[in-house]
Amino acid sequence: MAAVFQGLGAATALSVSNSLDSRKFLVSSRKSLSERKASFLVVRSDGRVVPRSNARGRRAEQLITNAVATKPDSSAVSTTSKPGHELLLFEALREGLEEEMDRDPHVCVMGEDVGHYGGSYKVTKGLADKYGDLRVLDTPIAENSFTGMGIGAAMTGLRPIIEGMNMGFLLLAFNQISNNCGMLHYTSGGQFKIPVVIRGPGGVGRQLGAEHSQRLESYFQSIPGIQMVACSTPYNAKGLMKAAIRSENPVILFEHVLLYNLKERIPDEEYICSLEEAEMVRPGEHVTILTYSRMRYHVMQAAKTLVNKGYDPEVIDIRSLKPFDLYTIGNSVKKTHRVLIVEECMRTGGIGASLTAAITENFHDYLDAPIVCLSSQDVPTPYAGTLEEWTVVQPAQIVTAVEKLCQ
Repeated sequence: MAAVFQGLGAATALSVSNSLDSRKFLVSSRKSLSERKASFLVVRSDGRVVPRSNARGRRAEQLITNAVATKPDSSAVSTTSKPGHELLLFEALREGLEEEMDRDPHVCVMGEDVGHYGGSYKVTKGLADKYGDLRVLDTPIAENSFTGMGIGAAMTGLRPIIEGMNMGFLLLAFNQISNNCGMLHYTSGGQFKIPVVIRGPGGVGRQLGAEHSQRLESYFQSIPGIQMVACSTPYNAKGLMKAAIRSENPVILFEHVLLYNLKERIPDEEYICSLEEAEMVRPGEHVTILTYSRMRYHVMQAAKTLVNKGYDPEVIDIRSLKPFDLYTIGNSVKKTHRVLIVEECMRTGGIGASLTAAITENFHDYLDAPIVCLSSQDVPTPYAGTLEEWTVVQPAQIVTAVEKLCQ
């Protein structure tokens, strides 16, 4: 297998950068790619590298950097008259991935069932037919092995995207991620870069059981050399995917299993989202609510109730779990003087604990009340639906916490 990737690396010119039907997706909802003229390599299973050209009109190479998701338009204008195209979140991930595979022949995908099956949540559907079985590589059920293979491929100049069928399974690859992925750039004295993306579904779903409801943010946040981001909308899912692929650093992209069917209209033009910037979801004056991933929607549901009660919460989707965007967070704290953190991660050693420490260390003098953190309970996620709901923060708890903070 190492020889396969060496062959693939030798067949492509090494360039260093700075940093629900598949056909329907590729044709009708893919205006952003259908107008592009691109060339790429298809690597067949027998090792042959076949150049292919895609005769499409090249659209303007407009790049929107450091973009943030726009607020929903409350006007009565029909969605068909708005610019852009509507995609589900998993389709937006696929669109970003496909655009980068068209742009850079070094980009490849590997994981369990990512090939002709299209991935457990269909993020890679149709890509194996388009790019060949080696750029979209189905692997055995051996997370430690194919994660290590992806890291090795990145060391040779490729840009692998490693998909964990479920984020909990990547615990089997923890040694590769921590001792190799995060540290090799440093321990090699800068001789190697590890431009790899590790992504997959996680979070508490609908009665998936404890082992399939893992939130691994707290596990990976202490690893030096790794960036972590969490997508929450189709817009930032695509933008973060593209930015992560282009990054020279290893990036872990957290996707929530309950957000894949979230729909949003995104631009036809090419854009990326910054890997180190938070998103201002709702400006406010009374309290800063910091959240990410699925909890963004619990917070926004609670915000409606809070507004009706006379409160004006400021909601920030932190997106970048490592490093934190302390510029955006700090400016909000200086304005509201109160902070509520809402996360689905475990309370002990979670993202909320690290965020609390960072705010206390940098902005303690601006706080008028202690920081409050609402997290999942420190228990294995129950299978029973009613018990599962009790372990995760609910909108009513957020409303109560804000009311106490603002007394």
